[in-house]
Amino acid sequence: MYGLSLDELIEFDIDVKEIQEIIDRTDEAVSEKVDWTKAWSKKHPVLETYQNKVEKQVYETELNRMLGDLEKKYGYNELDAFLVLKDILANVWNSRKNRV
Repeated sequence: MYGLSLDELIEFDIDVKEIQEIIDRTDEAVSEKVDWTKAWSKKHPVLETYQNKVEKQVYETELNRMLGDLEKKYGYNELDAFLVLKDILANVWNSRKNRV
């Protein structure tokens, strides 16, 4: 149905479990030391190059406004508002991927 063999599906499931275990074992102090942009740019090179092209301040201003709105309207703290916005972005990404 998905064009994957049973071995691939099982391997994917194991990979997801391994990733979840790593996340669960990683404490906040260690996580804060990781340069996530550098780590992800190996897979997505745009993360290394966009910073000299994109007017980040425009997007940062709008994102900060949306975060503040989530905090004010729903009483979320900063982290929860950020996580909610991140999840909304992921939903938008998934719906755009499924359109094609």
